[in-house]
Amino acid sequence: MLRKIDNRNMGRSNLGWLKSVFHFSFAEYYNPDNINFGVLRVINDDLIEAGTGFDTHPHRNMEIISYVVDGELTHGDSMGNKNTIGRGTVQYMSAGTGVYHSEHNLGNKLARLLQIWIFPDKQGYKPNYGDFEFNWDDRKNKWLHMVSSKEGNAPIKVNQDTNIYSLELDKGNEISFPVQNGRQAYLVQIEGSSSINHLDLVDRDALEIVKEDILIHANETSHYLILEMNKQD
Repeated sequence: MLRKIDNRNMGRSNLGWLKSVFHFSFAEYYNPDNINFGVLRVINDDLIEAGTGFDTHPHRNMEIISYVVDGELTHGDSMGNKNTIGRGTVQYMSAGTGVYHSEHNLGNKLARLLQIWIFPDKQGYKPNYGDFEFNWDDRKNKWLHMVSSKEGNAPIKVNQDTNIYSLELDKGNEISFPVQNGRQAYLVQIEGSSSINHLDLVDRDALEIVKEDILIHANETSHYLILEMNKQD
């Protein structure tokens, strides 16, 4: 089963320094029929103006992942971590029992990132932070496995049975992605346009995939993120 989510129907916010597209209910955008997709609670497609950002604020009991699409993001937290990451890099924070953090664009151009929240498999984990700079070419025309559960083999591990992959597919190329029985996946067309099982997607569109393999054809060079997880009844 496939369900296309047109980005024009997603929630939106414009705070001046921050422009966001909300895949799920968040902040002032609330849709009781669109709270989460399995353990996936939040995907916010954020544009952050240079010299601005999210000042220090708290989180708890959530696995929080940031994927930088363009520009740079500087992280600081109450655990003493501080780092700046750029395009294609993943930052991970397990909020666990509670943590304070800030996220700023200290660069000189607009930054774009996907902010992702995933429910943990239980509450009360010790807070944790990490980031990983992947070689961009490792996702050229092939799936790059970036995030997995603690039992998986991706370099970033979260407290949930989920996998996150990225891909840049050259124009005219095709690639498949299997979604096994009892599993589901959420695809984000980050950049470009494509046809997926005869559905046309453009940048910022998304696709819910349940127990169905997909074949992606890039109508133009395209950038994707897939979050694969256990299907919850």
